[in-house]
Amino acid sequence: MNLDDTIVAVATPPGRGGIGVIRLSGPEAKSIALGMLRIKHDLEPGRAVLAELTEPEGGDADTLEHETNKRKSAPDITGGFSAKSSDPQRIDEVVVLFFQEPHSYTTDDVIEISCHGSPVVLARVVQIAMARGARLAEPGEFTMRAFLNGRIDLTQAEAIRDLIDSQTLFQAKVAAQQLGGALSRLLGPIKQRLVELIAALEAGIDFAEDDISVMPAEQILTRIAAISAPLKTMSETFAYGKMVHQGLTLAIVGRPNVGKSSLFNRLVERERAIVTATPGTTRDLISETVTIGGIPVRLVDTAGIRHALEETEDLGIRKSMEAIADADVVLIVVDASVPLSAEDQEILAKAGGRAAMVIENKCDLAKLPSPMFDFEIRHLRTSAVTGEGIAALRDEILRHIRGDAGSYSESGFLTNVRHQARVCDAISGLQAATTGVRNRIPHEMLLLDLYSALHALDEITGATSANDILNLIFSTFCIGK
Repeated sequence: MNLDDTIVAVATPPGRGGIGVIRLSGPEAKSIALGMLRIKHDLEPGRAVLAELTEPEGGDADTLEHETNKRKSAPDITGGFSAKSSDPQRIDEVVVLFFQEPHSYTTDDVIEISCHGSPVVLARVVQIAMARGARLAEPGEFTMRAFLNGRIDLTQAEAIRDLIDSQTLFQAKVAAQQLGGALSRLLGPIKQRLVELIAALEAGIDFAEDDISVMPAEQILTRIAAISAPLKTMSETFAYGKMVHQGLTLAIVGRPNVGKSSLFNRLVERERAIVTATPGTTRDLISETVTIGGIPVRLVDTAGIRHALEETEDLGIRKSMEAIADADVVLIVVDASVPLSAEDQEILAKAGGRAAMVIENKCDLAKLPSPMFDFEIRHLRTSAVTGEGIAALRDEILRHIRGDAGSYSESGFLTNVRHQARVCDAISGLQAATTGVRNRIPHEMLLLDLYSALHALDEITGATSANDILNLIFSTFCIGK
């Protein structure tokens, strides 16, 4: 991949729309764009300009292919399409934005051409730009250039993908915080303390003749603990952050005719599942994703669990058991208007060991007190018919999702599996270093574990070079005086 090329791609999603955007980035972006445009004024940085997108008469695919081949065989010859070379044909009226280096997304010159969103027009613009010397961008290449040119770090690059993929406003806000460098700001002071410790130990080893004292073991342990503590806190936030990023699955289970599908419809807020008075209406899994507290929750309505009367129902019950195994949370629905049955007890025994809560449905018909369960489990009384208890159920689901993370700020938790793995690797390196200090191993060996921890953090935000450490040594210690 040549990073000095000028690249082009459609920046808007596939399909038809009111607007479609073509993006060019690279040293020839402006000249390529000007050759495609009929424009009254020169492009100025940060200013939107109205222009006509043009091509020469007879500018069909064969002509474009010939032009491309000519440029490949004789790259030193200037040529290509120009509004001045022949009578141009207007393709579209467009708005053009010019972002001059280094004040652009990639830090190169960037041109964005906003056309009408016809796939035919967009494809044609890309085709003409390629004929004039641009290269079709690889997937993610604009963001890769932004990273390689120092515009963003790795965490921000990943946040761009998360922001695009967000399904809820809360997810978008979290991704926007990460895109703003929130995680890098959290890790920055931690990495700095680790680099300072490494620099101090390196100085004590390499420059002992210059009266740089060797750091005592107790001081090393104290500094390692100060580095480890925020990393451990950060690691503990991942369970919540993973749910924010990926959502969770909630299975609604119970015996037939206890109101599972009615409860499902209440949570979905529309008639998604068929509800009848006949037991066993639901034969297959029905799923729908809703938003609770800004987090996507996939609700799964299951077949009633009982001793099956026919093969089709038996298959549905097997899927219900699989749904219990796969779910993050299980809602066990019982009929509050009748005593617990043997089938209810059997379902409670199977699902009670998981993250579960009992929903005593049909409380509008209930004349019985809440039953006593064989083990401690959260339970709520609801009515899918009247809506009683549904708001409390949503709150309880949200409380389960948040757990102990209710006080976390939107920028204060890990949401990425890769980040979590690297933080754990860093903690492991620091724990190994702690053990090494207590076992009085030489500082040269201790540094191996500290560098291991530093490299793990570097894989999240970007590398710390040897020059960074050397500069810190010489700026902190008066070596050679």
